[in-house]
Amino acid sequence: MATDFAGLAVPAADGAPALSLRPWGADDAEALALAHQDPVMKRWLATSIDGVAEARRWIAAQAGGWADGTRYTFAVLGQEDGRLLGHVAVKRKAAGDTSAEVGYWTAAAARGRGVATQAARAVTGWALGGGHDRPLTRLELLHAVGNTASCRVAAKCGFTLHAELDPYPPQFPQPGHLHVRGPVAG
Repeated sequence: MATDFAGLAVPAADGAPALSLRPWGADDAEALALAHQDPVMKRWLATSIDGVAEARRWIAAQAGGWADGTRYTFAVLGQEDGRLLGHVAVKRKAAGDTSAEVGYWTAAAARGRGVATQAARAVTGWALGGGHDRPLTRLELLHAVGNTASCRVAAKCGFTLHAELDPYPPQFPQPGHLHVRGPVAG
C-alpha cells in the first residue's frame, strides 16, 4: 500500500478530543523532535529521536514501511488545531504476516485526556478490519510492567493480558506485559 492513505478521523468521545490520524509527513519533524524531549517518553520508549534531523530521517523511513506493508505509522493530531498529540504504529515482522504489534505514545500535553485510547482503538479496528493490504488476525501490545497508563489503554482497547515477560536487556531492561487481541466476532 502506498503512503497516499488519507488517514482516519476519530470523533470526540469519553472526554478525548476529536482526532485526525494520518501517515507522518516531512512537516511533522519539528513537533516530533520536540515531543521526544519529554523525560516520560524517554523512560518508556525503546527508541528516541534526538533533534529535527533525526526526526526527518525517522519520518522518511516510515514511508518505506507503508510501501512494503511492514509498518503503518500514524501521527495523531488534534482535529481542531492540527497539533501533534501522539503516535500509533502497527508493525509486522514481515510483509503479509497476519499478526503485528501495536505501539503508541502521547505527547506530554495530551496525556490523561483519552487520546492514546481513542487513537489506539481506531488503528486497532482499522488493522483488524483489513484497512491495509491484508487483514490481521492477531495484534500484540507490549509495555513495561511499571507503565500502568499503557496497561489501562490496552484494556480499554480490548487487549487481554496474555503474559508477563522477563526483561530482555539492553532493549527491554524491565519486565513487560504482553497483551493480545484478535478480531471481534460480529
